[in-house]
Amino acid sequence: MDHPNDHQFIFRSKLPDIYIPNHLPLHTYCFENISQFKDRPCLINGNTGETYTYAEVELTSRKVAAGLEKLGIHQHDVVMLLLQNCPEFVLAFLGASRIGAVVTTANPFYTPAEVVKQLNASTTKLIITQSAYVDKVKDFAIKNDVKIMVVDESPADDVSVHHFSELTTADENEIPAVKINPDDVVAMPYSSGTTGLPKGVMLTHKVLVTSVAQQVDGENPNLYYHEEDVILCVLPLFHIYSLNSVFLCGLRVGAAILIMQKFEIGKLLELVERCKVTIAPFVPPIVLAIAKSPDLHRYDLSSIRMVMSGAAPMGKELEDAVRSKLPKAKLGQGYGMTEAGPVLSMCLAFAKEPFEIKSGACGTVVRNAEMKIVDPDTGASLPRNQSGEICIRGSQIMKGYLNDPEATERTIDKEGWLHTGDIGYIDDDDELFIVDRLKELIKYKGFQVAPAELEAMLIAHPNISDAAVVPMKDEAAGEIPVAFVVRSNGSKISEEDIKQYISKQVVFYKRIGRVFFTDKIPIAPSGKILRKDLRARLAAGLPN
Repeated sequence: MDHPNDHQFIFRSKLPDIYIPNHLPLHTYCFENISQFKDRPCLINGNTGETYTYAEVELTSRKVAAGLEKLGIHQHDVVMLLLQNCPEFVLAFLGASRIGAVVTTANPFYTPAEVVKQLNASTTKLIITQSAYVDKVKDFAIKNDVKIMVVDESPADDVSVHHFSELTTADENEIPAVKINPDDVVAMPYSSGTTGLPKGVMLTHKVLVTSVAQQVDGENPNLYYHEEDVILCVLPLFHIYSLNSVFLCGLRVGAAILIMQKFEIGKLLELVERCKVTIAPFVPPIVLAIAKSPDLHRYDLSSIRMVMSGAAPMGKELEDAVRSKLPKAKLGQGYGMTEAGPVLSMCLAFAKEPFEIKSGACGTVVRNAEMKIVDPDTGASLPRNQSGEICIRGSQIMKGYLNDPEATERTIDKEGWLHTGDIGYIDDDDELFIVDRLKELIKYKGFQVAPAELEAMLIAHPNISDAAVVPMKDEAAGEIPVAFVVRSNGSKISEEDIKQYISKQVVFYKRIGRVFFTDKIPIAPSGKILRKDLRARLAAGLPN
């Protein structure tokens, strides 16, 4: 019998566990049922209207696999996709999966320094990008013997740059025979986890097959997609939410995936009407743009049957505002974290046989997984309706952080529980509500900003002796990074100087919104910055 103090409150899905074939390589699993929909549209290029059927995508992904091998990319090698959304992203990802290579994804708007950090850390051998971004990686590639390939027109005078057509015209019969182990890494997005600098998150074939199955497989899928669906892919594929819950889940069920290169409200509304979009995976800023759009009445959006929001919490007011604009659509949230593969919970209103749900909840834990809520101070597991750190366990969580066993151990405990750094509670109906973040990450429109990264840059400035970065609430972005700065002796450095200094080094969403000068940064005896004290000063409205 359990020792009375060892009682664990463990929460599971209301849906029964299902069989998950997670011994299969990811591409095999995604295309497992292709015979049922091989002639249906798989990818639709929103820019050009060009459509690729399932049979075409499957064949081209085999050609790409052979082409990668011919280019010298072998099993376990890393390919970086530095791309906006485009069909080539999907084809490159699937081709790499087939030869047992690893794809690391990066935001094409990163500064050269940010991209180079990731290229170095991931030991990338090939960068697939657009010609507009070649300059960001060119010097690094030459010095480190890394190949560059573009998916659009290559710079005319540049023979050193390969073109994606080399992959799509290769002979699919020349794919090398590789034995792929379910525990081999297939995708490696970068995430700051709960603290510190961005780290490579190792997601294996088994992890991603499990996560996709938890969402869309079984008699009563938690996320009911089917082959008649048209899924809008406007969220960036370099982000795990879109990569997993849009692209991989869409592929598994035979839906059409409508690829939008970037978010633009007018174009989005027009595409929804023209292509009869049925599934709209969004983030709160896009939901906000729709709720506030004065042009909504000009478009027929009645085809949308499901609006899912993730990557950052969506408040009840915003949910209600959108419900009134899209009355036919089911609206709900999912909750994810890159390290969790990424989906931890999903709204049960999206199930094939839906459940009633509450506004503001972010779903119920996915099937074939366990969740517990832990007291951050004592580590004890908590019963319903008590807030604590959300932890999850199951085959869908990451293998670990690349070359960082310490950070992995801090995140995944000895019993296999992944500690999310988010604070929430589970109510009497098994619904999860997130109330706060333990972790330091700032979420700007769903993008991660790691305070440690900005603090390191600030402290490197000769006129700054100490600095701390915390989130400040912002209606459009959710949160923006703001800095508390201690000037060096006698320095007159201004807020504007500091903002400029940072904005030259980082992607737009990491720029500092405000600078507050202070005499000292509050720190705990452990040396950790007391961010909650700084957040309290912001909340009190008396930062300076």
